[in-house]
Amino acid sequence: MRFGEETTSEGVTERLFTVGDVPGVVWAAAGAAGPRPLVLIGHGGGAHKTAPAVTARARRYVTRLGVAVAAIDAPGWGGRQVPVSYEPFNAEIEELTAAGKPLLDVYARRGAVIADLAVPEWQATIDALTALDWIGSGPLGYFGVSLGSSIGVPLVAAEPRIGAAVLGLMGHETLAAHAARITVPVQVLLQWDDVIVPRDYGLALFDAIGSAEKTLHVNPGGHGATPEFEIEDSERFFARHLLA
Repeated sequence: MRFGEETTSEGVTERLFTVGDVPGVVWAAAGAAGPRPLVLIGHGGGAHKTAPAVTARARRYVTRLGVAVAAIDAPGWGGRQVPVSYEPFNAEIEELTAAGKPLLDVYARRGAVIADLAVPEWQATIDALTALDWIGSGPLGYFGVSLGSSIGVPLVAAEPRIGAAVLGLMGHETLAAHAARITVPVQVLLQWDDVIVPRDYGLALFDAIGSAEKTLHVNPGGHGATPEFEIEDSERFFARHLLA
C-alpha cells in the first residue's frame, strides 16, 4: 500500500492510496489512533471513489460512528482504463439506449464481469487497510447499491471479514447464487418506481439472500431517488452490528 495526498478538514482526514495499481481513499478522524471498525463503500455506476455522494457518506460515518471508511475505483471508473472485456457490453448498452430498450440485463451481465475483477481488488485492499494500526481487523461493513451491489453481493458472499452489508438497487439472476451464500445481516434498499431495476428484480434479490437477518427498505421513486433518511438508518444498522 502506498499513501499519496492527505488532507484534513472539519476533523476528518482523507488519505489517497494505491494497492497495486488500484486507487483508493480512506477517511478517518483526524489524529486517529488505535483500531476502529472499517466500512467499505462501493460506488455506483458513473461515479468513483471520491464522488460527492461517496465522500459525504464517508465523512458522515466517520463523524457520527467513529469508524474508518474506504472506497476504491472499480475497474474502468475514476480514470482507470476500461477493460477490453467490457467492450461488447458497452456497445450493446449504446444500441439499447438508442432504441429505448431496457438495460438491466446487459448491466447485470457486465456487472458479473466487473465483479470478477473487483472482488480480488477489494480483498487486497482489505488486507492492506486492516494491517494499519488505526484500523481494526473486523467485522467490517459494506455499503454499495446499483453497481456497488453488482460488486458487493459477490464480495460479501466471498469475504468472511465483512460482518454486515447494505445492498440494493440491483437484482438479476446473475447474483442469485452469490446472494444465497450471504449469511451476515443485510439491509436491502429498493425503489418502487425504478425503471432501471424493476421492483420484481429487487424483490428477487432480497428473497435470494441467505441471511437469517435481512431487512427490506422500500421507498417510492426512481433509481436515484433513495431518501436521505436512509443514510441515518444505515448508520443505526452499522452501529448495531459493528460497534456492539
